[in-house]
Amino acid sequence: MSEHTNALIHEKSPYLLQHAHNPVNWLPWSEEAFAQARKEQKPIFLSVGYSTCHWCHVMEHESFESEEVAAILNEHFVSIKVDREERPDVDLTYMTYVQATNHGGGWPMNVWLTPELKPFFGGTYYPPEDKGGRMGFKKLLGEINRVWAEDKDNVIARSSQSIEKLQSILNDEQQQHEVVFETVGRTAYDAISGAFDYHEGGFSNSPKFPRPVTLSLLWRLRQWLKGTSEAEANWSAEMSQKTLISMAHGGMRDHLGGGFHRYSVDAYWHIPHYEKMLYDQGQLIVAYLEGYQNTGLEFFADIARHTIAYVKRDMRHPEGAFFSAEDADSLAEAASTKKTEGAFYVWKASEIDELLGKEEGGIFRYAYGARRDGNARPESDPHEELKGLNTLFRAFSVKKTAEYFKLEDAKVEDILARGRKTLFEARAKRPRPHLDDKVLAAWNGLMISGLAKAAAVLNDADSLTVANEAAQFLHDRLCTTPGKGLRRSWREGVSNVQAFAADYALLIQGLLDLYEAGFDLKWLQWAAQLQAEFDNAYWDKEHGGYFSVNQSIPNSVLSVKEDYDGAEPSPNSVSALNLLRLAAMLGRDDLKAQAAKVIKLFGKSMEKSPFSVPVMITAFDFQTHGNMEIVLAGTKGEAGFEALAKTARQKFLPHAVLLHADGGEGQSYLSQKNEAIAGMKPVGDKAAAYVCRNQTCQAPVTSVEALEKLLA
Repeated sequence: MSEHTNALIHEKSPYLLQHAHNPVNWLPWSEEAFAQARKEQKPIFLSVGYSTCHWCHVMEHESFESEEVAAILNEHFVSIKVDREERPDVDLTYMTYVQATNHGGGWPMNVWLTPELKPFFGGTYYPPEDKGGRMGFKKLLGEINRVWAEDKDNVIARSSQSIEKLQSILNDEQQQHEVVFETVGRTAYDAISGAFDYHEGGFSNSPKFPRPVTLSLLWRLRQWLKGTSEAEANWSAEMSQKTLISMAHGGMRDHLGGGFHRYSVDAYWHIPHYEKMLYDQGQLIVAYLEGYQNTGLEFFADIARHTIAYVKRDMRHPEGAFFSAEDADSLAEAASTKKTEGAFYVWKASEIDELLGKEEGGIFRYAYGARRDGNARPESDPHEELKGLNTLFRAFSVKKTAEYFKLEDAKVEDILARGRKTLFEARAKRPRPHLDDKVLAAWNGLMISGLAKAAAVLNDADSLTVANEAAQFLHDRLCTTPGKGLRRSWREGVSNVQAFAADYALLIQGLLDLYEAGFDLKWLQWAAQLQAEFDNAYWDKEHGGYFSVNQSIPNSVLSVKEDYDGAEPSPNSVSALNLLRLAAMLGRDDLKAQAAKVIKLFGKSMEKSPFSVPVMITAFDFQTHGNMEIVLAGTKGEAGFEALAKTARQKFLPHAVLLHADGGEGQSYLSQKNEAIAGMKPVGDKAAAYVCRNQTCQAPVTSVEALEKLLA
């Protein structure tokens, strides 16, 4: 590490602090940096990544720690380092450019900009020297410097033209377009089933990414298809179920500590990229709980519980919020100086035998695919970091393992359970991966949704408590004043960066889920308040939809409304569903009309590339079929009320909203625009459930059996 210290030393982002001792004169994204570039008429070198990014670490070590590279950057460029998780607007702007010009993207992302912040060249990872057909970073810097020196005016003109062209393409893609659910639903089913991997589950070959939102859509398509094709409805369920089972058995899941790694590098779910992201945990908890609701498989509920246990243990701030990520890389042992990918998680066969004994170790290794020579295929380990090492995955079931070793199933289950505990305790003594301890509003919103779903579906009071504490942290600590002026992030204090579209959308979703799971009125009220704040900041009054980046904001060169539901669902997709749920809960026709405008804006995306917008199709499904309100009248905590609430919460009812007529403040709030709720009361001394469809309510019921019939 260099003794040099640059301006990043004053930042709070773990990623920026990782680069604070590089010999490169890094500056954060700031007016100071832009002014320097304008004054010196130098191009800006913008490098974007995040603290748990493997290839970001590689490029830092190879290039940004090099005195030779630093000398070139410091003389000819103004170098800016950005944490994509702190500034998703900057990341999205220039990733849109890189993907348009390179037909691919990723991190680290390296882009060269004019002093007016317009990009003229960009890419991802560059090796220090020419390698494998890729130009080396040093040579590339020399070429860019030469072109800037010899042809600066042309470079500036072309950068303006490319941004104008890119903006024109973005604008053309998003026009109000009327769509019909039958057409979109059919196209989506065909696209998803066409991409499905029959053998291994998932929807690609390799790498295999978890995409929980696709599984969520499949359960909804199943309900819709039941009326027209039982076979296709069953296949929708089968695709989701097989994928959930395959991911849970694969090495992408941490079988010892719980939680899921980012993705599988192979087609078999065996060898993962080992970083763990909060946004994956939150979404996968929901996916497994929806799987449990639809199949009744206790295995899915157990996976959700195991994932929650991991997040609570390793990713939770003492005061309730959740941290962002754990790194893929770590030290193999405390005395090591070089981190390697997966070191914390992998095992030599001899280690397993030593810890468990040769006989039980052999049984454990058989079940979990651990081999004497390691279990990573060469194509899964091009840098041979995993040679002779094993990632645990379920190679054989308890039943198959018992048959092979001629043992009782219960005996094998006992051996495996004890083995997992012993290895977990041994692993805990290893150097842990780096923890990115930023608190991000959007990702906490996803985790609150997961916990709220667990509280509802599993009747898990502890998950409800933990979700409430996270929401309270965000309310009190992630706003300029409690509950108002939402900010993007918190680390050793709240950031001065305003929340972005994803922060609002995903937190509002989490709060709606939390209200339905516990009927705490303040979360529904805060969700409605945040929606108004969100609309004021990012809603496009002219065309509809929400901006993730807007040219009207200083230092923004593009206006972008995201629709792609990737690792995180798009803020427009989530917002369409939020607006529809809020409209149903609060009797707000204005919010319903707003949702319709969002759905129409992305109508072409749903028709042309449904596989890329599953959450928008989920919102469209709710708009088309969402006509159920379940209102429970009575007192929380009272046995009859809780029995009715448990029945409603545990069913898979994707088109319903769940409300509480408490006879007090909550009922008064709900009945402001939905007058029917004002008259909903317990029947005698018994809690009652009112089930309403298409603005028509059935007679109230007081027994679980009667409610089951109404919800069937």
